[in-house]
Amino acid sequence: MKVLTRLFTMAGAAAAVSVLTAANAMAADLKVGFITSLSGPVSSLGIPYDKGMKAAIAYKSELGGKKIQVVSLDDASDPSTAARNARKLIDEDKVDVIIGTAGSPGALAIAAVARETKTPLISIANANLPGEEGAWMVTLPQPAPLMVSAVVERMKKSGVKTVGYIGFSDAWGDLVYDALQKSAEPAGIKVVSNERYARADASVTGQVLKIVALRPDAVITGTSGTPGALPYLALQERGYKGQIYGMHALINPDFVRVGGTAVEGLLAPTGPVIVAEQLPESNPIRKVSMDFRSAYQKANGAAPTDAFSAYSFDAWLLFLDAASRTQGEPGTPQYRVALRDAIVNTKELVGTHSVYNFKPGDRYGSDERSRVIVKLEKGQWKLVP
Repeated sequence: MKVLTRLFTMAGAAAAVSVLTAANAMAADLKVGFITSLSGPVSSLGIPYDKGMKAAIAYKSELGGKKIQVVSLDDASDPSTAARNARKLIDEDKVDVIIGTAGSPGALAIAAVARETKTPLISIANANLPGEEGAWMVTLPQPAPLMVSAVVERMKKSGVKTVGYIGFSDAWGDLVYDALQKSAEPAGIKVVSNERYARADASVTGQVLKIVALRPDAVITGTSGTPGALPYLALQERGYKGQIYGMHALINPDFVRVGGTAVEGLLAPTGPVIVAEQLPESNPIRKVSMDFRSAYQKANGAAPTDAFSAYSFDAWLLFLDAASRTQGEPGTPQYRVALRDAIVNTKELVGTHSVYNFKPGDRYGSDERSRVIVKLEKGQWKLVP
């Protein structure tokens, strides 16, 4: 009996050690929270973001011997749900970083939770908060002023003197309009309108009638995804013949499908990834973009046709690079602080959209290398020299 008791005691101790070892191994895993919009009016962007994350995981799913776990949640295009998702990921799933979401309002809602809980956020929607409010976030999509300035340069070359503006009645619409105002005046271009509509609106006829009555040389929108096609459809219905411009948030196949002939000839800025095969071999973004395309094909069974999925991929590259420079135990508050510090001090990281350089206090990491001008010709985006 004594022998049996000793054996059971030893077996129990071994089992306890085994459980503890397994628990420690699990605790050492890196955890990423991913929020996107798989339903609702922003889903035309959110679904490509999700496919981009699948490509990222197919590209690399471990780092330094640690597995990377991804917990994904749908925010249904609702900022309040995005915030609740972020809190769940942090409080219950103990993620080390959050990547998300598809719309600017949702990203700003997540940023508030990230700040409160001291959890790094890599925003894949265009969102910016000043000072300490945004101290725990970085933003991958190119800032509106950088992209708008490229469009205004193209307008000036084309002899545009007046431009009409219509955008979303939210943070993204504001960002584009403010950037347009600042870039257009020095270029000798007058912004003659500031019309707005909600992402869920079914018509913009009234707004477009006002713009057409002003007879601007060109029209530019501050919109995104399939809801962004509405102004162009209305402009075509009213017989508008001026040049049409858009922003990089429009580069996706659903926008092209819904816009049809109304968006033919549209000029827009975008990240180099969308025309990667048209870039010179010497451009370092070309190789990373082609690697992304291969991973996307492997994960999704088709080639990418949008700009948004690549932002998820770049977020993953940023996370991998920062985590490789971060010391400490994943899953702890100390690790999240160290990871945030590594993210905001990233230098010359080559992605698909940009060569990223971050610094504390600056949310955006892109420069002129992150933008090209493309034109929609017969449903395909072509690089404009």
